[in-house]
Amino acid sequence: MGKVKNSRRVAENEAMAKAKMLRTSPQKLNLVAAMIRGKKVDKALADLTFSKKRIAEDVKKCLQSAIANAENNHNLDVDELIVAEAYVGKNLTMKRGRPRARGRFGKIMKPFSELTILVRQVEEQA
Repeated sequence: MGKVKNSRRVAENEAMAKAKMLRTSPQKLNLVAAMIRGKKVDKALADLTFSKKRIAEDVKKCLQSAIANAENNHNLDVDELIVAEAYVGKNLTMKRGRPRARGRFGKIMKPFSELTILVRQVEEQA
């Protein structure tokens, strides 16, 4: 008697990585995620390395995690991986504030986001 093995959330030729609690707005994170969607992983890593956006470093870390998952957990070939999906979601928002004139209170919202990267192995056409 043992536990029944959970079925995989992704297909046999895919691997996934998630980054949670990234301290940026989902809109800003989506600009960086859009930059790597559909690209080969080595090209996407190069783009993230030389990007001027602050959050690109965290996106690169998540992409490297997805590549490592593909290689170590699912035995996929790293040279044939592409970024199949990179999508962004909202996370919590810290509410802060600042006193303003005439007894008012200026809201300062500090949003967090989460990022999911899915890499897929595709055979290269000759």
